Amino acid sequence: MNKTKMDTQLYDFGMIGLGTMGRNFLLNVADHGFSAVGLDKDDEKARLLEQEAGFRKIKGATETSDFVQLLAKPRKIMLLVPAGQVVDIVIEDLLPHLEEGDLVIDGGNSFYEDTNRREAYLKEKGIHFLGIGVSGGSKGARFGPSIMPGGEEDAYELVRPIMEAVSAKVNGVPCVAYLGKTSSGNYVKMVHNGIEYSLMQLIAEAYDVLKRVGGLSNQQLHTVFSNWNEGRLRSFLIEITAQIFNQNDPVAEGDLIDKILDKAKQKGTGKWTSQNAMDLGIAIPSIDAAVSMRGISSSKSEREAAEAFFDLQLSGASIDQSDLVVLVEQGLYFAFIVTYAQGMRLLAEASEEYQYNLNMETISRIWRGGCIIRAELLELMRQAYQNEPHLKNLLLADAFKEKLLETHKATRLMIKLGIDYGIPLMGFTSTLAYFDAYRTARLPLNLVQAQRDLFGAHNYERIDLEGIFHMNWD
Repeated sequence: MNKTKMDTQLYDFGMIGLGTMGRNFLLNVADHGFSAVGLDKDDEKARLLEQEAGFRKIKGATETSDFVQLLAKPRKIMLLVPAGQVVDIVIEDLLPHLEEGDLVIDGGNSFYEDTNRREAYLKEKGIHFLGIGVSGGSKGARFGPSIMPGGEEDAYELVRPIMEAVSAKVNGVPCVAYLGKTSSGNYVKMVHNGIEYSLMQLIAEAYDVLKRVGGLSNQQLHTVFSNWNEGRLRSFLIEITAQIFNQNDPVAEGDLIDKILDKAKQKGTGKWTSQNAMDLGIAIPSIDAAVSMRGISSSKSEREAAEAFFDLQLSGASIDQSDLVVLVEQGLYFAFIVTYAQGMRLLAEASEEYQYNLNMETISRIWRGGCIIRAELLELMRQAYQNEPHLKNLLLADAFKEKLLETHKATRLMIKLGIDYGIPLMGFTSTLAYFDAYRTARLPLNLVQAQRDLFGAHNYERIDLEGIFHMNWD
């Protein structure tokens, strides 16, 4: 863009990437009294930023050198660009213009190992680097997201006032806090997204049961989810689900939900969560099931052919609509608790493995507002970790014991209905199986270990003697 007299002003904060998220984040920054400059190679996006800024102290730029010169030192620059190679390209473009002590922030959904690599690379050049998870979508970026920063604590202090100002607030408390070293921020955001995958799958399965077993109309579903959002299931995802069922199709007759193709796409964070959990040996079957279901959904033509090929006409016992709604609500509450428990268990293990030193209460606190998985449950989680900071699994928290005991039977009945009607409930069944496995003192895996020893001489341990044993099975 053309330079103006304002170019002599130095700005507090810089943003590279002026898509909807980047522009909204900058507007949020300016709303809280900080001046900001945004960079995008697309002149139209830089111009749009200034148009939307109005009276705010915001400027758009299209040249990297101009952008950097407009920032007060030490420069604080945030990237909101697609994860992957693009981040490295932007960093290389920036480097010739930066000075020792400047700060670069990656605010995208970057893979945590990439964050470790980038931090080490920039540290050699005297440049600070933070990997910050940002959740809340474009609306959250504009009015208050949940922010998950990781890296050097001294580097975070450079932007702490800005991050606390722009973040969502719950009872006046900012939904942002320094989480830990290196890639901890991006890792926590990755697991956040894994939990998000599972919650969305569970809600979709609940919708399927209500629709196919109970025959609820979209308007009835809108009412049910709206009511749920006034109770213990209150959450962002339940809220927007209610809204979806009330949306008319803008281009044809009927409701929009009935016209949307049943193929769910993914950007990778759910898959990364599952893969890393397997690397660490931590079970998160609810998240794994959600990732798998998105994969199955992509095979639309095969599914259509398989439905015609098998032509199963399944049905189960009839159930009153109001009774079904109560049953599904209990099942969903049970599954929500178990899903959060799996995600937090993974975070606890990763914290030890990668020396993040994560605080589970802090994570629960900053997820209470702004982020996609914000829910009433998170305050109970925060309290549970406050009471027991070293709690290994939320399922063992006194606060959740009674709730799980109250709802697990309804979950079993709901799954039985799904089986009778031929409704795939991979999320619910995985959740219940995890609960049952976790509460079982003796699993049949003694047989698996015997098999491994027989065919591969992998040894086994005994319940009555110390040591490692091998049997000559022949």
